[in-house]
Amino acid sequence: MTAAIRPGRDEDAEGFISLIDTAWAEFPGCVLDVDAETPELRALASHFAKADGALWAAESEGHLIGMVGTRPLRHDDAYEICRMYVARECRGTGLARRLLALAEDHARDAGAKRMVLWTDTRFEAAHRFYEKHGYVRQGAIRILDDLSKSLEFRYAKPARGLVVEALDAAAAASAERRLSRILVDCVAAGGSVAFFPPLAPERAREVWRKVSAEVAAGTRVLLAAWRDGALVGTAQINLGTPENQPHRAGIEHLLVDPPARGTGIGRALMQRAEQAARRLGRGLLTLETRADDLAERLCRDLGWQEAGRVPGYALNADRTPADAVFLWKRLG
Repeated sequence: MTAAIRPGRDEDAEGFISLIDTAWAEFPGCVLDVDAETPELRALASHFAKADGALWAAESEGHLIGMVGTRPLRHDDAYEICRMYVARECRGTGLARRLLALAEDHARDAGAKRMVLWTDTRFEAAHRFYEKHGYVRQGAIRILDDLSKSLEFRYAKPARGLVVEALDAAAAASAERRLSRILVDCVAAGGSVAFFPPLAPERAREVWRKVSAEVAAGTRVLLAAWRDGALVGTAQINLGTPENQPHRAGIEHLLVDPPARGTGIGRALMQRAEQAARRLGRGLLTLETRADDLAERLCRDLGWQEAGRVPGYALNADRTPADAVFLWKRLG
């Protein structure tokens, strides 16, 4: 099915209402009462225009099969992605990705620094879609006093540039799928991590579930890096040190999506990790990596010093011995 995407019009009201009503009907308890709760659907293009936003419609053979809108929020230079729906028979065809990219590009061109969206807690497929495209949970659940008794998750991500942020427990859990993909790809590319390729996606998810639990417990800091809205890297600060080492932390699992390497992401993650550790009162950092790999060269360039090496400490993907190097850095 070939879909054409064009600006939405007020005359699309019947198609928009049908699309949303059909999507909501997939979930028990979801009720669309246009006149009582969403009268703007009668003239949605005008509604978005008044909010300085934009609206698009996707159609095929005269039938409306998708929609998305975006509008500026009055704080934080953020834009909201909203009214994102795709007909059930068109899901998995790439149409949703095209619509989302169109809305995001429009927001960036308008100067957005952050993308925000709300999605019902029941819309699990939508959660997976947004998480795949770099969005993470942020803030409290929103309770709507509507007929559907809606509870909504807030998702967000930086819109442009290279941005590194620390994730709270909810954000960490929502990032598990995307971070699992990065881990699988890093292992496949020969990264200095504790797994042999190929790494099964479910095994990778287990790793990140444990990380999310430690973030919730306060024993680990999880950093995520975005470039132009794509989640492309991560690093961790292990705070779970013995009681006689409250001044130390370990930097672990520095990972950069292979296609994004060489663009400064690893450096930005390490610098942000050092800043975060310093604010947490950890003045001594340690790190273990494979000798002569990219992480070692990056750390040395950032002023880390070698504490020692262990020959044959781990095995490469081809089962040949690999030396490990242990590095440290004292923070000013």
